[in-house]
Amino acid sequence: MPNLVESTLVESLFSSLQAEKLVNISTVDFETGGPNVSAVSWIYASDESTIQLAVTAKSRIVQNIENNEHVVVTLYANESVYSIHTTAVVKEKETDGLPLKLALVTLKIIEVRDVMFYGAKICVEPRFEKTYDKEAAKKLDQQVMKLLKDIS
Repeated sequence: MPNLVESTLVESLFSSLQAEKLVNISTVDFETGGPNVSAVSWIYASDESTIQLAVTAKSRIVQNIENNEHVVVTLYANESVYSIHTTAVVKEKETDGLPLKLALVTLKIIEVRDVMFYGAKICVEPRFEKTYDKEAAKKLDQQVMKLLKDIS
C-alpha cells in the first residue's frame, strides 16, 4: 500500500494542530549543511496550507531558516507519522510583551506525506509535560498560542 500524499492538511491533521502539540522541526543547518532536528510545541495551523510556529529568538532554527527556507515538520497523529514539507519565513525575529523573546515563523505547506512504515500504527502519541513552574508554563503557553492565532 503506497503512503498517502496531499498538498494541504486534511481535516484531521488540521484539527490536530489547533492546540499545542509536540512535533519535530527539521531544518538545514546553516554551518554544516546537514540536518538539524528540534522538538517544539508552539505550533498552530492557521489554515489547511499554513502553519505558524514560535521558537526562542536565539534558537538555531531561526538562523537555519534565514539561510535555507526548507523545513519539515514531523507530526504524530491519527495513528501514523506525517512529514509536512514547507517553506518558511521568519515573520518576526523578536517579540515584545512576553516573558521571553520569541521568533515567529510562517510555514507554507508544499506536501503532506504519511511516512509510517507498512503494517504498523502509532499506539500512543508522544506526550510531554512542562517541568518548570506549572502556572507560569500555562500562562506563557496561553500567551504564545494567542499570538500564533492572532498572526494568522
